[in-house]
Amino acid sequence: MVPVEMGDIGLEERDGIEAKAVVLQQLRSALAIIQEHEPARITTVGGECSVSMAPFSYLINKHGDDLAILWIDSHPDMGTGETAYPGFHAMVVSALTGHGDQELLEILPATTTADRVALVGMHDWTDPTLPAIADEWGLSVFSPDALRSTSAALLDWLGDTGATKVAIHFDVDTIDADEIQLGLGADLGGLTTAEARRVVADIEGAAEVVALTIAEFIPRQVMHLQQILAGFPLLGPRA
Repeated sequence: MVPVEMGDIGLEERDGIEAKAVVLQQLRSALAIIQEHEPARITTVGGECSVSMAPFSYLINKHGDDLAILWIDSHPDMGTGETAYPGFHAMVVSALTGHGDQELLEILPATTTADRVALVGMHDWTDPTLPAIADEWGLSVFSPDALRSTSAALLDWLGDTGATKVAIHFDVDTIDADEIQLGLGADLGGLTTAEARRVVADIEGAAEVVALTIAEFIPRQVMHLQQILAGFPLLGPRA
């Protein structure tokens, strides 16, 4: 289990990262645990998008160019500390491709080249400067509309990488909020549940999945229900 700071130590923002001292220490701790066990595959459930940083970097170090990354998310997570897209949670794609905060990059076991990373279902750039940066870095982008009826374009990209293994990051905000709101924001125009399931199944059929992250889930209805039921009879501890 990764130790988590519960106090007020190290919460200062530095270089566009809130609580930078804390999150970098947690990253070191996560990497140490992974490296101790040397897993062949890693499943991560819960947390915000930065939870993919440690396992994906470990697997890049393990597999090199034989690993491709499918970043299924409504947002590009390409923050660098210098863009208007702030926060550690929004820096994973940039860091994994060797861009951004140098102190962060020095912790990672390895990074990959941007041509081995696909932004899948991405349709909210959050910062108008990011499309040009994505082109400059060489990231491939597959919008929801490009995947509505077929995963062919994405599978062609994966085949062109030559990678036989994939790491899949799945941010639940990829699912169109008109169907269901699973994440913090109400992101419209994303993939449907059926489309997301088909894309992931097609990827699994084309390469070995060695990592899967499910991120950003907010149990919104449970939280609302807890608020409603607070103080109801027979639900609390006995007097």
